[in-house]
Amino acid sequence: MVTVTEAPRLDSPAAGVLSRALALLGRHRLFAVAVALAFALRVVTMLGYGPALWFNDSFEYVSGAVNPGRPSALRPNGYSFWLLLLRPFHSFSLVVLTQHLMGLGVALLIYVLLRRRFGLPGWGATLATLPVLFDAYQIQLEHLIMSDAMFMLLVVGVVTLVLWHRKMSWQVGAVVGLLLALTALTRSIGLPILALVAVYMLVKRTGWKPIVAMVTACGVPVAGYMAWFAATYGNFAMTSSDGAILYMRTALFADCRTMRVDPRKELELALLCISAPPSERHFSGQKYLWWAQPGQRFHAFGPNTTFTPDINRAAGAFARRAILAQPLDYLGVMAGDFFRAFRWDRPQFPDANTYRQYEFLPEGKVLPTWPSYRGTSDRDAQTYDPSLPTAQIRGKPSVIGTEVHDPWARFMQGYQQTVRLPGIVVGVLLLIGLAGVVARWRTLGGPVLLPWLGAFGLILAPAATAEFDYRYVLPAVPLACLAAAIALRHGFRPNSARASGATTPRAE
Repeated sequence: MVTVTEAPRLDSPAAGVLSRALALLGRHRLFAVAVALAFALRVVTMLGYGPALWFNDSFEYVSGAVNPGRPSALRPNGYSFWLLLLRPFHSFSLVVLTQHLMGLGVALLIYVLLRRRFGLPGWGATLATLPVLFDAYQIQLEHLIMSDAMFMLLVVGVVTLVLWHRKMSWQVGAVVGLLLALTALTRSIGLPILALVAVYMLVKRTGWKPIVAMVTACGVPVAGYMAWFAATYGNFAMTSSDGAILYMRTALFADCRTMRVDPRKELELALLCISAPPSERHFSGQKYLWWAQPGQRFHAFGPNTTFTPDINRAAGAFARRAILAQPLDYLGVMAGDFFRAFRWDRPQFPDANTYRQYEFLPEGKVLPTWPSYRGTSDRDAQTYDPSLPTAQIRGKPSVIGTEVHDPWARFMQGYQQTVRLPGIVVGVLLLIGLAGVVARWRTLGGPVLLPWLGAFGLILAPAATAEFDYRYVLPAVPLACLAAAIALRHGFRPNSARASGATTPRAE
């Protein structure tokens, strides 16, 4: 008997996976090209500015990772937990790599949600991701040792999950709650987002089980963190800074005569009164919280008392008194900072030093020697990443946190001068989303409502409780893009699809 050997099969498992991957890329080729280019920009950034960029807040986060035994009094430790998770690798380069991947992950969530859930074509969904992928200030923010990229991914993840499920199970609700807990532990504004999502789910009649599961899954970790905070500082809270930050918000207009503060009976409040009349005060409230200069009264209680529970309580009481006594002044400064987010240009605010920390600069960064919990900021950073070099500067050993390498750095400097998302574009996106909410008034805004309220709230909240900062605008951009794209999706689909309510995406 003669047998013939069969020809080898070409559809091996590896070949099958490769062919499916190529087919997937082909179906989403526009988005794949955009992501590849955006990733290349982030690689250039890492080559030009190693290992990371630094902001004033970075060192508190690093201290929390190096000394994880106590919570920060100033801000939640969620981002410090992420740094602690990566600490065994002793690499800030790895930290910023994960943050750049988070930024790309935000774009991926937007694209998938718009394609699969709302039926936009590839070009429309890709267009909605471009501000996240290519805005130079978004890339720069991802390269900072800061919590914003992580916070942005968590917020967009929550909105994606809620919008993806028309009928939500309690298990999905629990996952949303856990993400919201991580969001709140990353930035305390995450708790108001919980309220926003809960109200949205009530309006959409999601059912009580997923809402209870969400609130419970969020509340347990947050309550545990607050118990840890109470064991350290004595008060059941997430920070000891909310009152102090609100004091900063009111410092530009608070007038103790209008507030009728009696120094004989309210000494704690009287000590916080600013002697200069409101017309002669600095244009930024940060002077009256952070900067120990003439006319700044916040440090009147002595050194190292800025964020103690007692001072925080007194500052919060002062701020609330000012808001109630001068509501129009409060609304005025809040409106001024809210609309500052929608300018075409990008003027320096609140000062040149803060403004420069959002720029790709031609020089490196020498880390400051500020005191920290158990050391100094520069030594904490070097403990985390021993590869940070030390150089003799003005006769003293100094830790170098950022080294600049050309031509990569020079390219990103030029790129930042050319490719950025102007604030007025963010305003237009919000107006498009608002029009979508109004057009769907019979369904209380439909699916446009959640991302639009999220974007609006993320811009309004700092203006209401703290002060404008350019980095506070960026987490609102993905949600504004989502709201605008969902509002305009009927323009991308035929009338038959609109009438039937189909959500199956069309081919490219």
